Amino acid sequence: MSGFYTNYEKLPPRPSIIASDFTRLTEEIHACESAGADWLHMDIMDGHFVPTITIGPLFVQACKRASKLPLDVHLMISDPEKYIEEFAKAGASNITVHVETCPDLPKVIKQIHSLGCKAGITLNPSTPASALDSALPFADLVLVMSVNPGYSGQTFMPEMIAKVEEIRNKLNALRSTAHLEVDGGINAQTLPLMKNAGATAFVTGNAAFKNPKGTAEGVRALKEIASSS
Repeated sequence: MSGFYTNYEKLPPRPSIIASDFTRLTEEIHACESAGADWLHMDIMDGHFVPTITIGPLFVQACKRASKLPLDVHLMISDPEKYIEEFAKAGASNITVHVETCPDLPKVIKQIHSLGCKAGITLNPSTPASALDSALPFADLVLVMSVNPGYSGQTFMPEMIAKVEEIRNKLNALRSTAHLEVDGGINAQTLPLMKNAGATAFVTGNAAFKNPKGTAEGVRALKEIASSS
C-alpha cells in the first residue's frame, strides 16, 4: 500500500458485532479484545434506508459497559441527524453516516464533532466517490462499502477495489490522515486486495466470528494479514 496515511503502524481488523453470537455477547467482545482488535464496529439499520432492522442505542450502551474498545457506529438509517446525539450519549466513539441520507454532509460532520465523536462518511456501492468530495476535508474516517448494505455475509464486490483506489488518491491529495475503512465480504482473500488499494481499516463479520477455531483466532488471523508487509 502506498499513500500519505502514516498514523498507524499496524492496520486493524474491526469486528462487526452484528455477526457475533448475541447469546455470548460479552464473551465475544472479550475475545475480540484479547486478539488485538482496535475498535468494535456496529451496524445500525432501520428497515427503511436498508431492508433489515438491527440494533439501537441501548445495545451500543451495553457494549460500552462490556468493553474498553472504541465503538465504531455505522448509521444505515434515514434522517441520521435526528439520532446522532442518542448514539453519542450511548458511547459511540466514531459515528459514520451515509451521503445518501445527508444532503448537507459537512453540517452533519460538524454535529458529530460537537458531541465529542469522530465523524465518518460512507456511500453505497452504486454512489460515485465524487459524492463525498465536499466532506472529505472534514472526515476522520471514510468507509467504502464492498457489498450493498443491509445483510451480513454477502459476497465481496471486486469492482469496489477501484473505488478504494480513487478515494485513497483523493485523501492523499488532501494530505488527510483519515482512516480509509472497508466493509463487506472482508476475509483472508479480500483483505489484501483492499489493503493494496489503500484501505487502512477492515470491518469483518463472518471471517472473525464464524472462524472454526473461535472468534479470537478469527480476529488474530486477520490482524496478522492486515499487518503483514
